[in-house]
Amino acid sequence: MLVPILAVALGGATWFGFLVWERARKRRMNTSPPISELPDYTRYPLMLRDKVLWSLAAGIVLFGTGIVFYKNVPLSLVLAAGGLFYPKVRSTVLKEKRQEELALQFKQGLYSISSALGAGKSLENAFREAANDLKLLYPDPQTYLIRELEIINHQVENGKSIERAFAEFSVRTGIDDILQFSEVLSTCKRTGGNLVSVIRRTTDIITDKLEIQQEISVLIAQKRFESKILAFAPIVVIALLAFSSPDYMAPLYAGPGCILMSCALLVLAFCYWLTHKIMRMKV
Repeated sequence: MLVPILAVALGGATWFGFLVWERARKRRMNTSPPISELPDYTRYPLMLRDKVLWSLAAGIVLFGTGIVFYKNVPLSLVLAAGGLFYPKVRSTVLKEKRQEELALQFKQGLYSISSALGAGKSLENAFREAANDLKLLYPDPQTYLIRELEIINHQVENGKSIERAFAEFSVRTGIDDILQFSEVLSTCKRTGGNLVSVIRRTTDIITDKLEIQQEISVLIAQKRFESKILAFAPIVVIALLAFSSPDYMAPLYAGPGCILMSCALLVLAFCYWLTHKIMRMKV
């Protein structure tokens, strides 16, 4: 009866290995596209290799779960086929992480833009100043906002208005705060309002919101980790019982027991989905 334990161990080891591989890959590869290819932050397409690897990793985990709950290879293979949908989930997670990172960088950029405007510089020069300030804060030249500010400054040098260049950037980000700041910027430039005062006030509002979101993320970080532990704990407990007391667990793998195990698996999946939704709530 080593099959359940081996299946869970194999699935966990494979999953951990792919997480380590993904982190190492991000360190090695430059994920930011060149300036000539404007990035779309509303989507995160995965390469075919990544799709295959993540599908395989998810399929192994689901296959191990199927072995634990059914001890039936055909049913476990059917369950493992659900791993084909995981690359889409992974793409969404990576997209949201990239947007969160860009939003935090944007908060720092707002401080620099507001300070430059308060010192009497024009809006165009304020954006150039912000790019230089961010290079001191983020040594990596491939930082998302640094690249985007360089794109905006390059477009302005070629004759495009600053509000139009920033509006195009805001649409590509899909981030509400950046979209709102773009609307404020366009309105001020069009109506001739007090640009310094309005942008400073808008900066304070957006940064306060981002700080609240960061505080919430810190508060729920531990709970998010605990929810993942609790989601996999029942699988480990069932595997241990199936290994240590096979006669005691035998009725659950035959006849009505399979229905009961299926209901338990569905409840477990629903709980994981529900906790995931709760943890993703934003301000």
